[in-house]
Amino acid sequence: MRILQFCHKPPYPPNSGGSIAMNSITQTLLKEGHSVTVWAIESPNHRIDENQLNADYQRNTNFQSFFVDTTPKAADAVRAGLHKQTYRVERYYTKELANKLIQLLQEQTFDIIQLETPYTTPYIDLIRKYSSAKIVFRPHKIEHLSWARIAQQESNLWRKLFLQYRIQSLKNYERELGGKIDACIAVSDFDDRYFSKIYTQIPCQVIPVGLNIDDYEIKEEYLPSANPTLFNLSSWDVLSNVEGAEWFFQEVWPLILKNFPDTTMHIAGKNIPEDLQKLMTRNVVIEGEVSSANDFMQTHDIMIVPLLTGSGVPVKILEGMALGKTVITTSAGAESLRAENGKQLLVADTPQEFVSHIGTCIQTPDICAFIGENARNFVALQHNNDLIVKQLIKFYNTLLAR
Repeated sequence: MRILQFCHKPPYPPNSGGSIAMNSITQTLLKEGHSVTVWAIESPNHRIDENQLNADYQRNTNFQSFFVDTTPKAADAVRAGLHKQTYRVERYYTKELANKLIQLLQEQTFDIIQLETPYTTPYIDLIRKYSSAKIVFRPHKIEHLSWARIAQQESNLWRKLFLQYRIQSLKNYERELGGKIDACIAVSDFDDRYFSKIYTQIPCQVIPVGLNIDDYEIKEEYLPSANPTLFNLSSWDVLSNVEGAEWFFQEVWPLILKNFPDTTMHIAGKNIPEDLQKLMTRNVVIEGEVSSANDFMQTHDIMIVPLLTGSGVPVKILEGMALGKTVITTSAGAESLRAENGKQLLVADTPQEFVSHIGTCIQTPDICAFIGENARNFVALQHNNDLIVKQLIKFYNTLLAR
C-alpha cells in the first residue's frame, strides 16, 4: 500500500503528544512493509531542529517539510470571514505548498492520503483534482469542542463572544468535511461517537493512539517511595495544559501542602509561561525542557494531569501509564480513554478529590504499584501499536475495495 501522510506539524522527532501519535503509525506501517511518504507543515511554533532529524527516517519516509507562516493577521481574518472561511484552518494554506503538492501528486501515485487534523484539509480540493487516492481524515480531537470548553472558562465578555464565533465556524467546517473525504479515523470512542453522527455517508473507525510498549522499558522494579513525588510533563504551547496547571496551582496545590507539607512536585516541558511559573512556589521544582521524557518520568512517582478542557487522547497520560506510573487526572483527561477509575488511573475533578487520592497514595504506597502495573498492562493491550496498525491496514483495505 502506498500512503501519503500529510501532517500539520513535524512528526519527528516524536517529542510531543501529537508527533508521537503521528510517528507511531508511520513507523509501524513501514515495519509492515507499506510505503509511507511523510510531508509536514512547519509553523512558527513548530519548527524542525535539523540536528534531531534521523537520516534513516528521512530516507524511509521521503520526508519533506514546508514552512507556513500561520501567525494570525487581522486583515486575513476579516477577509476569511467575509468569504465565510474558517481562518484558523485556512491560514495553513499557501500557494507555494499547493504547487509542491500538485507536483508530488503528478509524479507519484498513492492509494491512501491521510490528513492529520483539520489543518491539512484546506488542500482537499487540490488532492481530489490531482489524485485518485482515498482521502482519510484523522482528527486528533474534536476541534470545536476543545474551544467550546475553553470558552466556558473565559470571563472576558468580548473574548468569549469571539471564541463563540470561532467555535461555530469550526463546527460548521468539521461538518462540511464529511462531503469531501472518503473516511474518518477517530482516536477514541468519545470522538468516534461525534464524527459517526455527522459523517453518516462515509465509514468511520476508531483507531486509538498507539505506543510501542518496548520504548517504555521500566529500568528496574518499581518500588513506591515513602514520600512520593508528584510530576507533570506537558507541551506548554497547548492552552488547555496551561489553563489546567493554573487552576491546579491556585486551587489544589495549597490544599495539598496544607495536608501533606513535605510533598514536592516537579514540572517539565519547554517554554513554561512566566505567569504560570510565578504560581509555582513552595515545594515546586521547575525542570524545564528535559533530555529524556522517559528518564524524567521514571525518576518520580505520581503523574498529575489537571486538564479542565480539551478533547482527544492525552498521549502523555498513556506514556506515564506505559511506564507504570499512577496517573491522577480529571474527567476531561480520562474521557477519551477506556481506562477504569481506581484500577488503571485515578480521576479527580475537585481540589478535595486530588488531595484524597494523593493522600491514599502517600499513606498506602502499594496502591501506586497496583495501579501502575494495571496501567502498563492497559496500554499494552489497548494501545499496542502493532495491533492498532493491523486494524488500520484492515480498514484501509476495506476502504480500497469499495
